[in-house]
Amino acid sequence: MFIPIYNLALMTLLCAWNQTATPEATSLLGKPLTSSAVAADARKLLEENLAKAAADHRRNPDDADAIIWLGRRTAYLGRFREAIDIFGEGIKKHPDDARMYRHRGHRYISVRELERAVADLKRAADLVAQRADDVEPDGQPNARNIPTSTLNSNVYYHLGLAHYLKGDFGAALDAYRECMRFSKNDDMRVATSHWLYMTLRRLDRQGEARQVLETITPSMEIIENASYHKLLLMYKGVEKADALMSAANAGLDAVTIGYGIANWHLYNGRRDQAVEVLRRIVEGQTALWPAFGYIAAEAELARMAR
Repeated sequence: MFIPIYNLALMTLLCAWNQTATPEATSLLGKPLTSSAVAADARKLLEENLAKAAADHRRNPDDADAIIWLGRRTAYLGRFREAIDIFGEGIKKHPDDARMYRHRGHRYISVRELERAVADLKRAADLVAQRADDVEPDGQPNARNIPTSTLNSNVYYHLGLAHYLKGDFGAALDAYRECMRFSKNDDMRVATSHWLYMTLRRLDRQGEARQVLETITPSMEIIENASYHKLLLMYKGVEKADALMSAANAGLDAVTIGYGIANWHLYNGRRDQAVEVLRRIVEGQTALWPAFGYIAAEAELARMAR
């Protein structure tokens, strides 16, 4: 699965030892963002996978699957702009293939071009309407090698995120509610529930937010979205915020759980505590700038600065 929300296995491999010279994006706080280096053993596999995807694409340059995998494998190495161009060429060849817009929309989120992300993901949503859903194959398989997301769930999940990052919580709510219709396993349920809950709290719809937590239990079978599961249990009162923060002091957990806790402080009126955690994310976890929690932290700080 993506995760959601960027693939967790991939994100934990990213490190800040070296950075490329050319920025991939400009942060929502106005800072250039360059792709972090990948550890040598991980890079070898990623580059081998990309070479295979490129060879498949050379043999079948008009094949939709070949285009999609070339774009996905390119993005896994932090080459988001190049991936966006690949999906753009795919759209020219396959203008009615929702997958092209879904993947390009995801990468527009990565590079902070949120209006373009919304446009692509809305188009994807139009194309998947009234059609059967399909399991989406993983580019970076989880520990059990079991895909947990679908095309439709990914379309609406990323559309909700793009709206959320723009501060359009009403539109985010609609997308996440639609996403819940296609969230058929515990991993997708906790991922979607987490953003749905936070969106409802930002809209001050506390009763509806509590209803989201009713189906969240400690016994859920989670393969890859443990951070979201822990946060939901915290919102429910089962986990303690301080314990979660202490355990998640580095890596992707620090970003994902950190943003969830910062947002929890924010909608509970503890702005100073929220700002402290948000700054800790954007200043202390810079190698993880493509992570959704990191982008959300940027978005909050940028709104506060206006």
